[in-house]
Amino acid sequence: MRPLLALVCALVLVDTVFFSALTPLLPHYTRAAGLTKAGVGVLVACYPAGTLVGSLPGGLLVARLGYRWVAVLGLGLMSAATLIFGWTSVAVVLDVARFVQGIAGACTWAAGLAWLSASAPDDRRGQLLGTAMGAAVVGALFGPVVGWAANQLGTGPAFSAASVAGAALMLAAFAVPSPKPSGSPSLREVLPALRDPRLATGMWLMALAGVAFGVVDVLAPLRLARLGADSTVIAATFLCGAVIESCVAPVTGRFSDHFGARRPVMIGLAAGALFGVLICLPDSVPWLIPVLVLGTPFFGSLYTPAAAMVSEAAQDQKVNHGIAFALTNLTWAAGQAVAASASGVLAEATSDVVPYLLLGAACLLTLGGMLRLRFFSFGTVRSWHL
Repeated sequence: MRPLLALVCALVLVDTVFFSALTPLLPHYTRAAGLTKAGVGVLVACYPAGTLVGSLPGGLLVARLGYRWVAVLGLGLMSAATLIFGWTSVAVVLDVARFVQGIAGACTWAAGLAWLSASAPDDRRGQLLGTAMGAAVVGALFGPVVGWAANQLGTGPAFSAASVAGAALMLAAFAVPSPKPSGSPSLREVLPALRDPRLATGMWLMALAGVAFGVVDVLAPLRLARLGADSTVIAATFLCGAVIESCVAPVTGRFSDHFGARRPVMIGLAAGALFGVLICLPDSVPWLIPVLVLGTPFFGSLYTPAAAMVSEAAQDQKVNHGIAFALTNLTWAAGQAVAASASGVLAEATSDVVPYLLLGAACLLTLGGMLRLRFFSFGTVRSWHL
């Protein structure tokens, strides 16, 4: 499992580097491309919109072509789109390149997580998926650093170097054995599996986490910049939050393996509801930074138990793991895309308070639903009852 785990960790790490590098660059592109707050929201939303479009095709490709080839396809698209993104300041080209990055990310995430999930032992699946999620967060650590370097050195050289890393991973993928995908490759066979509460709940939690980061990634950098923070401070803020999140992901995975996913999910939801209120209060950089650093990891903590739920349901329902994780890509992307674009427009029409309070309300309503859900664990078999 070690070579495969290392490869999957590298796949998701590189993807999140490309994804999160944009955050500290938003003030730069606001000036260079003449973007309004709504335009920034559209730019941020283009990546999850691409993931939304590419999710189901990516999952079907995994089921038919296998894990390795879809991972290589995603890496190739990601490297090319990132190279173009680095050398342009035209708003439309930036949006299109970001959209293609999202399609590429749908392929690499579906292939990588399905590859790992299908190969993992039942009693270690949550831990291994948590480790991969932790690696994705480590990528989010370096993304703001890449964005900061792009501010200092120029976006072209910085993103060109990131593209080289993607090309190197394409070669590394051929050094790891790839088993034949199991489960039905048909979307028609997935419909009955959606009645499994683990699959439905995992998909919704992925969507909710996408909504949370869609709101935060658009509004928080602009608010920090408006309060006087430069790109270095913005990058450091998201870096510190990602450090905490990368430590939390493997722990929640092990916790889910031994005690079930319900408890870490409820903790994350309760903290998310509180974050939606507290983020509205600080009006200075020294107060806003701690709220972001300590609050955002709780949204990230939803990913690992959600992935464990989806993986377990796919195993029991005989659904192809590539298609199962394509569904989580789909719901995450829908949440992120809608939240990123709508939060910018809504904040411009009203204030930042409204999107944040709506986010807190969504967490609170989901927590209320989870309180009605009873979760029992019998070894590696879990049952959900309303």
